[in-house]
Parts: sequence; structure tokens; C-alpha cells
Amino acid sequence: MNTIEGTGTKPANVVVRGNASGFLQEIVSGAHQLRADEPVAVGGSDAAPGPYDYLLVGLGACTSMTVGLYARAKKWPLENIVVSLRHSRIHATDCAECETKEGMLDRIDVEIGLNGALTPEQRAKLIEVAAKCPVHRTLKSEINIRLRTAPSGSLSESVVTKVESRPTETAKRTSEEKI
Repeated sequence: MNTIEGTGTKPANVVVRGNASGFLQEIVSGAHQLRADEPVAVGGSDAAPGPYDYLLVGLGACTSMTVGLYARAKKWPLENIVVSLRHSRIHATDCAECETKEGMLDRIDVEIGLNGALTPEQRAKLIEVAAKCPVHRTLKSEINIRLRTAPSGSLSESVVTKVESRPTETAKRTSEEKI
């Protein structure tokens, strides 16, 4: 059984559906519904975050959660965490610390703001811990992505069923309960 590292739980299945006439995508991740799009400048309608935005969201959220978890476990006076991220493409020759020396590379710049009465040593340790979040480690490791053709109709039917079977009143009630 595949599980999320350290949790023993299975990851949510993610299904993405799109119309071939544009970039807007409908996404179902477990019980959550999201959308993705591309900016107008590249032919999208900018109706939702783009794929690289979601990549940064995953890394940023994991980084913040990992830092917060560590600080809580140590009972350190960390109050807030702000993680700002930016993706860019750079020439390999412009990256002294990179193994690849030719062509283009993807770079993700991460800036972490830590608010609270932390010592310089605690701040340094939290920055070190940030680089150990599971998503960071996944992005830095070898990734094996396996593509295959889905059986005809199998995915589209299951996504439509999931999306349509989720009543809007339940989502509204859940949101109101959180307030």
C-alpha cells in the first residue's frame, strides 16, 4: 500500500478534467474541488491558479506546516510563518551550486519569514528544518512518473459522479461551522 511518508495514510486521488478547447481544468482531490488555468498572456482566461502556482502552493504549504510542527514540538515561541515562493527558468551556467552545467534549469526561490521571539539559533534551525519538508525532499529526489492510457470512459464517469454527488449545502454548512 502506498502511503504518505510518516503518516501511514493513503494520498488522495487527484483527477483533472479539461475541455480541449481551452486551458481551464476542473480538479477533484479527495473531497476537494479546485480549478486550474493559464494566464491570459499564454492563451488562458486566468480564472484560477496555473500548474506552477499549484507546485509552489504545495511546497510552500508543506514548508510552513513542517516548520510550525517542529516549533510546536520544541515549544518555541514561533507565532507566524510566511513562505513566499517564485519559480523561474535559468541558464545552468548561472547556477554555481547546480550539478547540471548546460541548458536551462528550473529554479524555485523560497523566502521564509518567521515571526516570534526566537533566538538566532532557533531561527537557523527552523530554516534547516524547512528544507526537510516532504514535498521539498520529493522535488529534490529522483521522480518516476508513469504515464498510461486510461480505459475508455473510466475516468470521466467517476469524476462526473464525484463532482455531481457533492451537495452544495453540505459545503456551505461545513464553511459556516468553521467560522
